[in-house]
Amino acid sequence: MKGKVKIAVLVSGGGTNLQALIDAEKSGTIKSGKITLVISNNADAYALTRAKNAGIETRVITKAEYGRNFEKELISAVKAAGAELIVLAGFMSILSASFTSEFADRIINVHPALIPSFCGKGYYGLKVHEAALAYGVKITGATVHFVNEIPDGGKIIMQKAVKVKENDTAKSLQQRVMREAEWKILPRSCEKVCKKILREKL
Repeated sequence: MKGKVKIAVLVSGGGTNLQALIDAEKSGTIKSGKITLVISNNADAYALTRAKNAGIETRVITKAEYGRNFEKELISAVKAAGAELIVLAGFMSILSASFTSEFADRIINVHPALIPSFCGKGYYGLKVHEAALAYGVKITGATVHFVNEIPDGGKIIMQKAVKVKENDTAKSLQQRVMREAEWKILPRSCEKVCKKILREKL
């Protein structure tokens, strides 16, 4: 643990990106950071099971339970865990400026398109891939970026392109973008940012 950045991962669903991060930590792709907390805004998220299987502490913080104190509770959970980096891995809740400014340059997100294409408010999940196919792009991909108060508006850390196939559906494209791009660049970006945080401490 010594000399590693503590990471909090925020999730809402199945947790495939969380699994990619857990696997990357095991394989040594992520060596400058350690996932110490997984927070979900959905009590039924399978991501919580993945975290428990990996021996990672979990918390469920829902808007239904905390209402207007939802973000306040998120902030205190992250701080109580001593986390210095927050990774949004399929977290289905837009965070306000008061949350993002609390952790400036310390929140990263993976988006399933090549920003600035198909991003911003309303572009999430399958909708991103449906829009890409409707537009007829030949190349799509994924982007890892810092999170600020503008949805998908923060500085880009890493991108990876994925070719669109003739017979692609939104579902098949989503799967391929995950496999070929998201699961690769999210762990690498995580390591890159953790390394930077450690350097700044020296």
